[in-house]
Amino acid sequence: MELLKGKAAMVTGGTRGIGYAIVKLYLENGACVALCGSRQETVDKALDKLRAEKPEYFEEENSRVIGLCPDLQKPEEVEKAVATVKETFGSLDICVNNAGVSARESLYTYKPEDFANTMALNVNAVFNCSQAAAKVMKEQGGGVILNTSSMVSIYGQPSGVAYPASKFAVNGLTKSLARELGKDNIRVNAVAPGVTRTDMVAVLPDEVIKPLIATIPLGRVGEPEDVANAFLYLASDMASYVTGVVLSVDGAART
Repeated sequence: MELLKGKAAMVTGGTRGIGYAIVKLYLENGACVALCGSRQETVDKALDKLRAEKPEYFEEENSRVIGLCPDLQKPEEVEKAVATVKETFGSLDICVNNAGVSARESLYTYKPEDFANTMALNVNAVFNCSQAAAKVMKEQGGGVILNTSSMVSIYGQPSGVAYPASKFAVNGLTKSLARELGKDNIRVNAVAPGVTRTDMVAVLPDEVIKPLIATIPLGRVGEPEDVANAFLYLASDMASYVTGVVLSVDGAART
């Protein structure tokens, strides 16, 4: 069953890891998808990989995927990207705000500009995309906005305070926008992944990864597909009465 058939989605941070897994799963479930990345080079690389795996998504007369690289910190570029999605696919039904950066700096050496940069991409970009998407969704009668949070938004982390602070802000945006936009038939939810096998985690040595796994009752790190499944559920009509939720996908990990 194609849970997103006839829907159009925009996925930021869609070139690798969790974002790429979301793009693939949405396409597999019948959606048209705008894959967004920070640079044209990474977008093209992701599209080439996807084309090699699923050439049918790129059939000339019925292509279901495009690539975009707006600067998410510039509202005018975000608005242009959203307009492109609507013009290409006829609507924007799902906006996934997945782009973000992590941080590990100690408070004692943290540069204010680095803190500001993390907050700008992880929070301001979510605001910009949500605002642009909501305007289109309200006009068309509804839609879904989904944000990538993190388990550290709930439990914190021992360094790099900007990252958990930014994801805590994402949770606040999620819950508040759900209350504000419900009247316009726009649902807003977030997914809070735990330790997930992204490129960064995949290269960690055993002496680092084993202690992490020891904190996870399910006894393994998550796969990008585990997290993507949550994004699929929340985007689909199965979650039609779910809004304002921050869904943890972390194997019950506690750090």
